[in-house]
Amino acid sequence: MNKKTIWISAGIGAVFCVFVIFSAISAFQSFSKMIPGGPDKMFGDQHLKTTVALLELHKVRYKKYPASLNDLKYIGDWDLIALRSVSYQPNKERTAYYVEVQRGWIGKPHLEMPAEFWQGTGYRPKEELALP
Repeated sequence: MNKKTIWISAGIGAVFCVFVIFSAISAFQSFSKMIPGGPDKMFGDQHLKTTVALLELHKVRYKKYPASLNDLKYIGDWDLIALRSVSYQPNKERTAYYVEVQRGWIGKPHLEMPAEFWQGTGYRPKEELALP
């Protein structure tokens, strides 16, 4: 190949890369508009529900909430995604906890769960647990 052919190939490759990047951005924006609240809210909601379910299962098995999320047992590989996306703080006795989603898809979502969702769980607002 001569230099001219190489430059033409590189130029075509660069244009193709730009096209792919803009197509991906456009697809993501379209996807975001199809989901109420966007992907951050959708993924954040799932991360929260997965974490709460795992915490409550731990409480059923061991009579206390875990000291940290690392103490949860029998978790699946996909559960790790949720657990890495939340902050968790149990009270000193490990009879209650505060959990908050830190990351949805990319950013931090604003989630408001109805009171009924928390019914029967050990969740308490941060202020009630007097956590640091």
